[in-house]
Amino acid sequence: MKTTGIVHIVGAGPGDPDLITVQGLRRIREADVILHDRLVHPRLIAEARRDAIVIDVGKRPGAEDEQQKEIHRLMIDYARQGKVVCRLKGGDPFVFGRGGEETDALASAGVPFDVTPGVTSVTAAPASAGIPVTHRGCSHSFLVINGSRSVDLESGEWLAARELLRAGGTVVVVMGLGRIAEIAAKLLEDGCSPKTPAAAISRATWPDQESRVGSVSDIAAKSTGLKSPALIVIGSVAALSKEHLGRLAADFADASA
Repeated sequence: MKTTGIVHIVGAGPGDPDLITVQGLRRIREADVILHDRLVHPRLIAEARRDAIVIDVGKRPGAEDEQQKEIHRLMIDYARQGKVVCRLKGGDPFVFGRGGEETDALASAGVPFDVTPGVTSVTAAPASAGIPVTHRGCSHSFLVINGSRSVDLESGEWLAARELLRAGGTVVVVMGLGRIAEIAAKLLEDGCSPKTPAAAISRATWPDQESRVGSVSDIAAKSTGLKSPALIVIGSVAALSKEHLGRLAADFADASA
């Protein structure tokens, strides 16, 4: 009788390989099989054992649900062969990572598993741009929401996001770059001040990270040309970005000259 292996679902962090956890790195080094997302840094893949089976299971456009089913099959099949499997996912597995679907599939198949949390881009991307998602006397709460075209901007979640902005909180939008003009227009239509600060952060923590800072009224235009993945921060905290504060410092220096 074969001994069932185990699946370690591991968060690789937002991009920079130095931001993986110690436990996550150990899981990679000990694995017999690594099933990794497309955006996981190559330096982390290079930590695999020489004899490890390494498979890129990153999603490609179209038939994402079928691709997800194949990931489930691979995890279960390899674990049933008695192998130690590292399912390496960008960010945190349980934050817009379909990690819950994978643990459900493993549990239903009777396959042992555990989860190694990862640094999520939800907070890491703003931090890398110098933006705190909460700030004393400025914003005491933040909401994270999906901005993809599959989500209705009239949903209860988006209504809650607009209310939070009106109350002075922070809204972090993931997967919304391709829809940023529509999102901004809807916020303005529903009474959001056009002066509300906003920032778009592309490829956070990677060497080619780029940030654009403005307001709800102009962030769509300012974000032209940004690469995905990108994240949008809306609220007063966006005015605390390194780029914004750097411009203020430069303007002050010019005025003082």
